[in-house]
Amino acid sequence: MNTNYKYLNEGFEELPVDKNLSSFSKIYRIGNSRHIKLWIAIILVALIALLFLPWTQNINANGNITAIKQEQRPQEINTVLPGKIVKWFVKEGDYVKTGDTILQLGEIKVDYFDPQLLERTQNQINAKKNSANAYESKAAAAQAQTSVLSAGRALKQASIDNKIEQQKLKVRNDETELIAVNNELSVYKRQIEAGKIMLDSGAVSMIDFEKRKVNYQNALAKRTTSENKLSQSKQELINLSIEQNISVMDYNDKISKADGDRFGSLSSAAATEADISKLENTYSSYDIRNKLYYVTASQSGQITKAKKAGIGEMLKEGEMIAEIVPDNIEYAVEMYVEPMDLPLVNIGQKVRFVFDGIPAIVFSGWPEGSFGTFGGIISASETNVSLNGKFRVLVIEDTSEKKWPKNLRMGSGARGIALLKDVPIYYELWRHINGFPPDFYKPAKNNKEEKK
Repeated sequence: MNTNYKYLNEGFEELPVDKNLSSFSKIYRIGNSRHIKLWIAIILVALIALLFLPWTQNINANGNITAIKQEQRPQEINTVLPGKIVKWFVKEGDYVKTGDTILQLGEIKVDYFDPQLLERTQNQINAKKNSANAYESKAAAAQAQTSVLSAGRALKQASIDNKIEQQKLKVRNDETELIAVNNELSVYKRQIEAGKIMLDSGAVSMIDFEKRKVNYQNALAKRTTSENKLSQSKQELINLSIEQNISVMDYNDKISKADGDRFGSLSSAAATEADISKLENTYSSYDIRNKLYYVTASQSGQITKAKKAGIGEMLKEGEMIAEIVPDNIEYAVEMYVEPMDLPLVNIGQKVRFVFDGIPAIVFSGWPEGSFGTFGGIISASETNVSLNGKFRVLVIEDTSEKKWPKNLRMGSGARGIALLKDVPIYYELWRHINGFPPDFYKPAKNNKEEKK
């Protein structure tokens, strides 16, 4: 008989047991060998091997879906003019195309109530144009008058010049005649002197002497006449010069007056042209204002967030009417990174995303083993802190991986995992235990860029 042991309060007591019983072999495993040490060794080896597996360092950040281009983000539809709502052509949720009419406004300013405002303004423009044409015609007439007066002045001056030349010739003729008379007077004077001598000697009679004396007296009278005639010719020459100056001054005065009328007409025409330009500007403003009563869509998209509802409600200048969400969007994700993690983020860095509403299984350290995640690339990193105390980072779609879901919507959430360096698990544990930050990540460059 073999013995077994039983626990007692005072110690052990041997009890008789029959080991041949089948129940004994099923209940007690005294003869079976144990493998605890083996299992412990296997687990330790597995844990040590696990510590050498690669682990991808990462930075987790929450973000929202947006558009990479500003014009593709939700746009406000504002009214340029103040007015009242006359008619809505769309409702919230409708899709519109570029140029579709959204809203009709009515005028509220008294200055623009006239229904024939454009027609009346056009009439004013036409009247001003006729006035400008009249001034231009008057200026042209003054110019023609100036030309005629200039031609008349030239003819008059030429005529007087001819008279002056003729008078100069006459003066020369009179001067020559006077010289001849003086010569003749000298001859007669010598004859008288010779006649006196001959009269005293009895060579000539008194009658011949008296004849010579009469001839001398006639020559004196003739010289006086020639001198008077020469003086008169010179005076006529002076008078012709004075007449020429007076005529030129008279024509110049008329020409100056005509030029003054022409310049005055041109000035009035220029002022009228300025008024025409001002009126045309006003007409264009009125025309554009009439077109602005109909608010149109600046781009294709969906109408949302209508601020005004009722007919007749007033709108201020620049007030938002509704919002349009473009239908052609290049999606991006805006993430907000902690200031401590910002130095680890670089343009071109890989990012994994989990979008709200898209099922996913995520292993942050093993992105290759994750399911339902999408790839992205950091395209911009702002250097100015946002209101939430974090820095904004824009991430675009990674075209080398599968495309982002088509049912993404603006403003929906996304959780981003910025991938850093691949390190062993033991290093990552050691880093966390010591509180060290992740290693700096530098995107890989092409060989061509490195050569450059």
